[in-house]
Amino acid sequence: MKESRIKIKELLKTVPASQEVIVKGWVRTKRGNKNVAFIALNDGSSINNIQVVVDVAAFDEALLKKITTGACLKVSGLLVPSQGSGQPVEIQAQTIEIYGTADPDSYPLQKKGHTLEFLRDIAHLRPRTNTFGAVLRIRHAMAYAIHKYFNDKGFVYLHTPLITGSDAEGAGAMFQVTTLDIENPPRTADGKIDYTQDFFGKSCNLTVSGQLEGELGAMALSEIYTFGPTFRAENSNTPRHLAEFWMVEPEMAFYEIEENMDLAEDFLKYLIRYALEYCADDLAFLNKMYDNELIDRLKFVVENEFIRLDYTEGIDILMKSGHKFEFPVSWGLDLQSEHERYLVEQHFKKPVILTNYPKEIKAFYMKQNDDGKTVRAMDVLFPKIGEIIGGSQREEDYDKLAARIEELGIPDKDMWWYLDTRRFGTAPHSGFGLGFERLLLFVTGMGNIRDVIPFPRTPKNAEF
Repeated sequence: MKESRIKIKELLKTVPASQEVIVKGWVRTKRGNKNVAFIALNDGSSINNIQVVVDVAAFDEALLKKITTGACLKVSGLLVPSQGSGQPVEIQAQTIEIYGTADPDSYPLQKKGHTLEFLRDIAHLRPRTNTFGAVLRIRHAMAYAIHKYFNDKGFVYLHTPLITGSDAEGAGAMFQVTTLDIENPPRTADGKIDYTQDFFGKSCNLTVSGQLEGELGAMALSEIYTFGPTFRAENSNTPRHLAEFWMVEPEMAFYEIEENMDLAEDFLKYLIRYALEYCADDLAFLNKMYDNELIDRLKFVVENEFIRLDYTEGIDILMKSGHKFEFPVSWGLDLQSEHERYLVEQHFKKPVILTNYPKEIKAFYMKQNDDGKTVRAMDVLFPKIGEIIGGSQREEDYDKLAARIEELGIPDKDMWWYLDTRRFGTAPHSGFGLGFERLLLFVTGMGNIRDVIPFPRTPKNAEF
């Protein structure tokens, strides 16, 4: 007998019947009668289970009683064409070894139909459910596709720091990193905490973005991307916020806003095509169980050209729409999700890239337009979720950038290195940020961002 384990995904797709095989996995269900038992086994390689058919008379009764939902098994047997519908093959068990039992009275996943809220409280076990197995496989596929896309385009993967002394967003809501005694920190003569005695000799935090450091790489390597965890210390308990999340941030020298928009559209379409091709079984499951418009929505993005729309024109459309919005619309305000979705889902019925936002509602580093009022920002808007990508052409003019930094009161000591890239060999450049979990919300159809990351970090929640 072949001694190596075969993954269930391979068994169901490529392994011909009428041969002896070994599978290992966790029991999803066991049913049957006094003569035959049917075990649904899953090893995480696929949304689909392999059915193991057990001749009860051929096995010890005590062993079979220990096989309950959640138990982990090694099964050796003959792979044969399935007698029932739903799968091409099944295994006629010859030997069964129990690696680990699962007490049916205490195993939390013994019964079906658990709420997503309940499963968040057992994040250490929820990957064993069909839902989270599907989500995590799609998460892996999207991460791989991101790296493949940029690698194939010649981008350099740049590792930007997680510990930083700067705040790319100017939000101030950051997690501090320190080795000082928080009960009795050293203090200066005027009573302030003396960070010169800290590990890094200055106040440092966990990063909110790798963008600024990414720009430094782009100004030497032309095209780079970052892909890593970022952190926001915002006390936001909403379905759209995490304290720890992953960001994808390409930065490109010699790209102006038009090329930036072209890249963002091509990138998103590539990722969604990849999901439709390589995650078909998992998407079909999520489409059936959670969102019956999911696959149609994914195809909608792939099959439509993105509308390029000026912010001012977008505001005009919204104000003349006659639609009653919860948040009133006027020029100068940042758009809410309801406004973004109206443009995408009702007015254009296509994804939209909104450009040229008012300067006052965007970050200091965005390139200023000649009108003195707007900047070359771009937000990609999708159905159901609104903004999925935010980016801009970056301001390459030293004097304009320095003036904007001074205007916003950002300390020079925090930005001298950033300004140096405009002082020495400046060039037009652009970039954008894609929240990885925001992408996964769209691709999976899940309604809460806590359900597309393995171990969500939110206010009062860092259990696992």
